[in-house]
Amino acid sequence: MRVGRFAPSPTGAMHLGNARTALLAWLHSRALGGRHLLRFEDLDAGRVRAWAYDVTRRDLEWLGLGWDQEFTQSERTALYGAAAARLDAYPCTCTRREVLEAVGAPHGAEVVYPGTCREPSARVPGRPAALRWRVPAGEVCARDDLSGNVLCQDLARDVGDVVLARNDGAFAYHLAVVVDDALMGVTDVVRGVDLWPATPRQVALQRALGYGTPRYWHVPLMTDYAGARLAKRGGAPPVMALREAGERPGRVLSALAQSLGWAVPEEVTAGELLPLWRAWATGREGGVD
Repeated sequence: MRVGRFAPSPTGAMHLGNARTALLAWLHSRALGGRHLLRFEDLDAGRVRAWAYDVTRRDLEWLGLGWDQEFTQSERTALYGAAAARLDAYPCTCTRREVLEAVGAPHGAEVVYPGTCREPSARVPGRPAALRWRVPAGEVCARDDLSGNVLCQDLARDVGDVVLARNDGAFAYHLAVVVDDALMGVTDVVRGVDLWPATPRQVALQRALGYGTPRYWHVPLMTDYAGARLAKRGGAPPVMALREAGERPGRVLSALAQSLGWAVPEEVTAGELLPLWRAWATGREGGVD
């Protein structure tokens, strides 16, 4: 059976961009007759808001985007630790500033870790250490089933050794998501296109841990009138505010569908959008089956 998931971070109220990704993930799971999971990705404890879990659940239920099983990453840290112990990893005491100074990366560019702490003599005794995975040599490729695009990276050259756990002990996103998708049996991942550049390193982690690779569907991000990505920190409209103001969920779903160019009535249900998802996904290069 195919299994999909929606994996929000409970750092605040869900905005319309989150809701559109949630809708597309739900449509994909249901179009395939599969199971749909809700997974709260809450390992960055400093950004988590306790109230956001229930608000997210209420928003999803209000939109008709139900799920079959729920998980919370903060309750699964032992699994991430066990996975990290199986990888070729080493402690890294480099600060972000030291790495930036070493590589001279321009502002906003992804920093390629230069491998400083691969040598034990370079580590600073007594300083809190992150845990880095010694990435394998060679090129790793990932495929996006929605667009048909293939992205290949030489991880050692393009990314550097990947952080598995921060120096405060919190496990990193890339490790946690790979472990969770494998152990939850996720076969199809529908997520924002902003995560596409990170997919090869996740594929490499899957291979190193002996996991299979799910099919990836990277959907376009929802933007504002100026073309900027909608984000919580940018003041994007929260679904909660619409729900509490008495807006009808069918109108919100219609607006989300129309933002993709779908011709829909002014009010629809999630189930009524299933044929449009099939047509939209099939009409793109990667297709859907």
